[in-house]
Amino acid sequence: MDNRSEAREFLTTRRAKVTPAQAGLPDYSGHRRVPGLRREEVALLAGVSVDYYTRLERGNLAGASDAVLSALARALQLDDAETAHLIDLARSANPSPIARRRRTSSDSVRPGLHRVLDAITDAPAVITTARSDYLAGNALGRALYAPIFAMPRPNGARFSFLDPAAPEFYPEWERVTQEVVANLRAEAGRSPTDRRLVELVGELSMSSERFRTLWAAHDVRHHRTGSKRLNHPVVGELALDYEAMELSADPGLKLSVFTAEAGSVSAEALRLLGSWAAESSDDRPTGVRRP
Repeated sequence: MDNRSEAREFLTTRRAKVTPAQAGLPDYSGHRRVPGLRREEVALLAGVSVDYYTRLERGNLAGASDAVLSALARALQLDDAETAHLIDLARSANPSPIARRRRTSSDSVRPGLHRVLDAITDAPAVITTARSDYLAGNALGRALYAPIFAMPRPNGARFSFLDPAAPEFYPEWERVTQEVVANLRAEAGRSPTDRRLVELVGELSMSSERFRTLWAAHDVRHHRTGSKRLNHPVVGELALDYEAMELSADPGLKLSVFTAEAGSVSAEALRLLGSWAAESSDDRPTGVRRP
C-alpha cells in the first residue's frame, strides 16, 4: 500500500474531525472553507511550523521524531488506536531496514494452541489473524461462527461484506462492518507490504460499496474487548461479551473468547449451542453445515 497516500489521507481525515471549539481555539470567521481545523491551526497546536506540518500532511512522515508524532496526536486529539496507527505509518516511511521490518503473520495454529482451545469447554473461543481469517476454534467457537467456518476460506471480512446472510447474522451489521474495516485499516498501517491483506482490500473494494465508503474514512480501532450480538441460525439471538488477546508467541494471531451473563437467555442459548455442536452432522438442520 502507498505509504504517502495512507499518511496524507489519515492526517487529513483526522484534522477534519476536530473543530476549533474542541481544540480550544477561537473561531472569528462566520464561514470556514474546510471542515475541522485548518493546517495552520494544527501546526500551532503541535508547536511546529506551518510548512513542516504541510509536508507531513502531504504524506512525508520520514524522519518525524517521536516528539513530533506525540505533539500531532495531541493536536488532532487522537485516541490510542489512532496514535498507534500514526506511529506505524511513520515507521513505514522510515528508510531504515530495521524500521521497515514487519512481523510475519502466521497462517497456521500450533498443536499447543489447539490444546488450549480444546481445554476451553464452556465458552466459544476462536483464533483469527489480523486479516480476519478464522483459523481455528473450539467446538463452541466453530458452532457459534458456523456460517463463517463453512466458507471455503473462512474470513470474517469477506463474510461481513459479501455474504447476503451477514446482515441477518449480525443484528448490528452496520457497527460490525465499521469495526471490521477499522481493524483492517490498523493492520494495513502495521503491515503495509502484506500481500494477502492488499489482495483482500482490493477484493472487497471491488465488490462492496459499503466497504469502499468505510475504507475511505481511514478510521482505526483496537479490537480487544466489548460486546457482540449475533442472530444464530440454530439458537437465535445471542448477546455476548468478548475478550481478545494477542498471542505474543504467534505474531498476528489473536485468541477471542466469548461469554454470556450467568442465568441469561444467552447463557441458555450457548448451552443449547453446545448440545447442537455435539450432535452428528446427520441430525443438523437442513442448510447448516457442520462447523
